[in-house]
Amino acid sequence: MSAVVAFVSQKGGVGKSTLARALAREAASSGLTVKIADLDADQATIVDWHKERVRRGHEPSLSVELFGSLEKALEASNNLDLLVLDAPAKASRQTLEIAKIVQLLIQPTGASRDDLIPAIRVFHGLIKNGVWPSRLVFALNHIGTEGEERAAREYIEEAGYSALPGFLPERPAYRLAQNEGLAITETRFQTLKERADTLIQALIDKVSGEEA
Repeated sequence: MSAVVAFVSQKGGVGKSTLARALAREAASSGLTVKIADLDADQATIVDWHKERVRRGHEPSLSVELFGSLEKALEASNNLDLLVLDAPAKASRQTLEIAKIVQLLIQPTGASRDDLIPAIRVFHGLIKNGVWPSRLVFALNHIGTEGEERAAREYIEEAGYSALPGFLPERPAYRLAQNEGLAITETRFQTLKERADTLIQALIDKVSGEEA
């Protein structure tokens, strides 16, 4: 059976699709069979990104498909090593359905209280409805400084959750890479690539149960 990992958010623009793309790319580059299931039929962000990736001939090639329901996405996951779910931008009843079947549910967030407070409420709501806290983790994105990272991490920990090691700084180079059909781990700027590699490797370790 495939490992299933999902990216959710309470608001758009926090990096959900960004991280889903990078995880799938790195998993595929290591030889795993991977599919990204884009569950946001209104925006289809990852589908459009994938078309650009195919047009430019980037390797490794990735399997990306738009699904109208979680059930259809799961049906298509046979014979995969990893299914990556990119959920719609706003948390809903479907978020709970996803959280109950995945090995790991990642919620990206920025460092502002405007991002953190609603994100923590999403996790509180999932736990209230029977989701195991061990399945839930934050990823820090659009971070300005290391001090801002520490403050956000402390806020998350005080709320009873954890954030993956590492963070993505706010940099145009990540957006430029994705505009060209690349993942953030494929940016040509070495320091930013190392930042992205650290966060995605922490995510891979979490999925595989190898985190320290």
